[in-house]
Amino acid sequence: MFPSVLLIFWIVGIVSEVLILEEMVSSIDNVRGLTLAISSSAFIGSSFVIKKVGLKKAGDSGVRAGSGGYSYLYEPLWWLGMITMILGEIANFAAYAFAPAVLVTPLGALSIIVSAVLAHFVLKEKLHMFGVVGCILCVVGSIGIVLHAPKEREIDSMNEIWHLATEPGFIVYSCMAVVAVLFLIFWVVERSGHRKMLVYIAICSTMGSLTVISVKAVAIALKLSFSGSNQFIYIQTWFFIVVVIICCLVQLNYLNKALDSFNTAVVSPVYYVMFTILTIVANMIMYKDSFSRNATQIATQLCGFVTIVAGTFLLHKTRDMGNAPQPPPPDETCLDGEGVRPGHQ
Repeated sequence: MFPSVLLIFWIVGIVSEVLILEEMVSSIDNVRGLTLAISSSAFIGSSFVIKKVGLKKAGDSGVRAGSGGYSYLYEPLWWLGMITMILGEIANFAAYAFAPAVLVTPLGALSIIVSAVLAHFVLKEKLHMFGVVGCILCVVGSIGIVLHAPKEREIDSMNEIWHLATEPGFIVYSCMAVVAVLFLIFWVVERSGHRKMLVYIAICSTMGSLTVISVKAVAIALKLSFSGSNQFIYIQTWFFIVVVIICCLVQLNYLNKALDSFNTAVVSPVYYVMFTILTIVANMIMYKDSFSRNATQIATQLCGFVTIVAGTFLLHKTRDMGNAPQPPPPDETCLDGEGVRPGHQ
């Protein structure tokens, strides 16, 4: 864990120096957001593995989370993972107050590297050489996005955020997201959720895009309040806080199900890609950051994101290379649709 964290912070230092010396960042706020976002990835990536260990131990003595059980709530390791994730989310929360989501969200790819490396050593989920190449691609793509990050839009009050959130485009996106999540939860999960990882991740990712928008609104409200302009006198601020709480609870529940049922090295990159795509779309619809940049900046960030997607795809496709196959009992079907799954002891 510690070598991975040290590596992450080393990358933070190098990239920050490049950004400052070559004046490729439009404001000091982007540097602060960058540092917070990468620190967040180190904590969140570690939390995936710690929670997985806790879920495994809880599953040995109670009903597994993937089967609807909640015995993990009595497992100290799971709570340690939760605390680590909370620390990461706090750093991520703060990052959105300083930098645009188009910069902060893609840097979540670094959490994939941390979780993949730790899963290799702690969970014995072997990372193949191609997986290492995938990690490198994630880093390269992240740096490309960082170097061409847009300047954050100036927000002066919660009323301005509320105006952006109530424009027709974002209202349509929000309604479609909520309807899609309800359909997945009440119709698809009962029929195929126990067999298809993408169902769980789609729920988490769709709710996650709304979480990011709401978190960014609350973070901006806090930033303005600390500057002397209290934003918590507005009902809109509390509305966004409620949305954050609801979305986080839904994400937590279905992310636990996905982690308990599938390989961590698979859940992390697939969740990242789907979550990032939906978050960037939601951010573009609401804040319209893309309209303030030239074609070169947009193309470079798209290339960076495609590079990250290629890296996560490579991690996903090589997840089982180097792992010795284990003959499972015939009464358990594989949850990812590729054969059969080993039963837990």
